Amino acid sequence: MQKILVVVDMQKDFIDGALGTKEAIAIVPRVKEIIESFDGKIYFTRDTHEQNYLNTQEGKNLPVPHCIKDTDGWQIEKSLQPYAKNIIDKPTFGSTSLATELVRENSLEEISEITFIGLCTDICVISNAMLAKAHLTEAKIIVDASACAGVTLESHKNALNAMKMCQIMVIND
Repeated sequence: MQKILVVVDMQKDFIDGALGTKEAIAIVPRVKEIIESFDGKIYFTRDTHEQNYLNTQEGKNLPVPHCIKDTDGWQIEKSLQPYAKNIIDKPTFGSTSLATELVRENSLEEISEITFIGLCTDICVISNAMLAKAHLTEAKIIVDASACAGVTLESHKNALNAMKMCQIMVIND
């Protein structure tokens, strides 16, 4: 049985860049602690937009350029870069490529649990946790709230509650 950790969008623009928050900055040490003590395979997702971001549907709804490919803000947080060996770039909130990779991993060795940490709880963490739950119905899907931050504290809590309702285990909240 295999355990997997998914580190969602721990990128400069979400931590202390264009869309950074003090809550995102505050979870960096906890994220690193979890990564360093994790015994299993680790994936990172990386929010990835092109130069035409403001012309996309997301860009029209959130007109703040962020995570533009190959910019400083797109990079994984420096202290986490040594651990970022399996990176999945994603152009939207939830990654179908990550879900496909998790299904492939499960066919090689059954996954017992998948833990999600990172940013933002209320957008990308919830989207990817729900995709994992939909694709691997028997795997235990966990979100460690102590290593997540949302756009606001209220939306973070709402996302945690929504995931609980969908049988995703939320720990350390």
